[in-house]
Amino acid sequence: MYSEKVMDHFQNPRNVGEIPDADGVGLEGNPVCGDVMQIWIKVKDDRIMDAKFKTFGCGAAIATSSMVTELVKGKTLDEALQISNAAVAQALDGLPSHKMHCSNLAADALHKAIDDYRNKARGDAQAKDAGAAN
Repeated sequence: MYSEKVMDHFQNPRNVGEIPDADGVGLEGNPVCGDVMQIWIKVKDDRIMDAKFKTFGCGAAIATSSMVTELVKGKTLDEALQISNAAVAQALDGLPSHKMHCSNLAADALHKAIDDYRNKARGDAQAKDAGAAN
């Protein structure tokens, strides 16, 4: 039913935890199944240097969260935005069709973390511009 990679990432998840001074945070959940995942990213020079997650959910949700944090490390923000639910599932050697929504949650939480980072960065740049104008 589940691939060896799914089972490995479920039983030995990578990058579990929070990044206290994260540059971006993304939260995604599915009210139907009850899965909720949160992803924290640390960014330097437009590149994701670290990613961590906390997930409340089934084994597939934990495995997809773990895999997405592995996939993004070292990638630029634009490269990380290209990571889709299909890419997450493929990296895990597939998911049962009734568990594909878990890969959607992982990809969506990642994209929300990147959006959060970019929104904060824009806000900081606008604040600096306003300060320079005064």
